[in-house]
Amino acid sequence: MPEHILITEKLSKSFPSGGSQLAILHGIDLKVEQGSTCAIVGPSGSGKTTLLGLCAGLDSPTSGEVILAGRKLGGLSEDERAQVRNESVGFVFQNFQLIPTLTALENVLVPLELRGEKTSNAAELARELLVDVGLGERVTHFPSQLSGGEQQRVALARAFIGEPAILFADEPTGNLDGESSAMVEEMLFELNNAKETTLVIVTHDRELASKAGMVLVMKDGRISETTRA
Repeated sequence: MPEHILITEKLSKSFPSGGSQLAILHGIDLKVEQGSTCAIVGPSGSGKTTLLGLCAGLDSPTSGEVILAGRKLGGLSEDERAQVRNESVGFVFQNFQLIPTLTALENVLVPLELRGEKTSNAAELARELLVDVGLGERVTHFPSQLSGGEQQRVALARAFIGEPAILFADEPTGNLDGESSAMVEEMLFELNNAKETTLVIVTHDRELASKAGMVLVMKDGRISETTRA
């Protein structure tokens, strides 16, 4: 695995708006080391979530390049980008994105299903991860039977089961109350440390961001400040 798991070079993104182009990101240069933790903060509209989507290969830049896990994403087809995501990337979203018709255990197994790696011991791995996030007694529950905090902990287990090289978390505590937020934060960093995963978090929460080794402050589509722990 390369020393820098994520590199962006002069990354820009514009969207059509009323017959012209609305620039969201302007020439972002970024390097994230393998095994590190990075938080991206800034006000709404600063480009945080757009940047995360480009870094994760969920969208394509207007100009510039993303190098993720040693692969240049610019020249890849959508299917090839999806393959890089399946092989190297985990996700945690603000709204959990669990499949309502699957149990907690089945939701955790989804990344392995997508990769065709659902082996005989996969269910045991999923069960162990649910125990790690304090849900060992809830494996057969459906999302509708779980609280918001519990659903996000299922999402954490799902994100880590594929042993991703890098995990992108977009406002992972944005929909949670204080107690649930604190628990999810603690588990996120504990699992990340145990699995030696690179973690990139987009958040409004400066307290959460302060736990990362590198904090990028965004303003008007640019990185205005970088601090390192």
